[in-house]
Amino acid sequence: MLIKEITADELRRMDNKEGLVLQGCGGDLKEWVDGINDMLTEEGILLNGSKFDTVYSFENKNLTNLLYPFDDVEVNVGKLAVWRIATHPRFNGTWLSDYVENSLGGYIAKEKQKPDCELIGKDGNIFNLMGIASQTLRRNGMSDEATEMCSRIRESGSYESALCIIGEYVNITGPDEDVDGCFSENRQ
Repeated sequence: MLIKEITADELRRMDNKEGLVLQGCGGDLKEWVDGINDMLTEEGILLNGSKFDTVYSFENKNLTNLLYPFDDVEVNVGKLAVWRIATHPRFNGTWLSDYVENSLGGYIAKEKQKPDCELIGKDGNIFNLMGIASQTLRRNGMSDEATEMCSRIRESGSYESALCIIGEYVNITGPDEDVDGCFSENRQ
């Protein structure tokens, strides 16, 4: 069993996870984890010998809290929901998503990664470069960004401004660069 200490900000970046948060867990955290695992097993909530092996501990408002993530456990969510409501006065349990929204101000938005786009060495006509960058964005599931970029480029006042706008949306690369942006050793 692993009890990993994290910060509230790390919790706010877990928008792709769900779990059970118990608030105000004083004393030995190992006893909490073992006790909850046993209790949920007895209630038929943890299935097929499944246990919470990794639990996260975090502090908020001078309380020690535990997150039991649903990643690697087989759980009867319906029974867990009923158990959580029935034991709320005792454990102050809530879902991770509810806790983050109501107690931490919501999830921290992740910045989208800019895709690499080979523009160096291409025909420098701004509409050609805009088209290549737009196709790259669309191939990477960023159609809204492609539309926004093209609109901004058409409204820009200069070639230099248009290039800067393209650079906000894609990583401009050349034919002699590898994926991390460094020149390859086979350059001629």
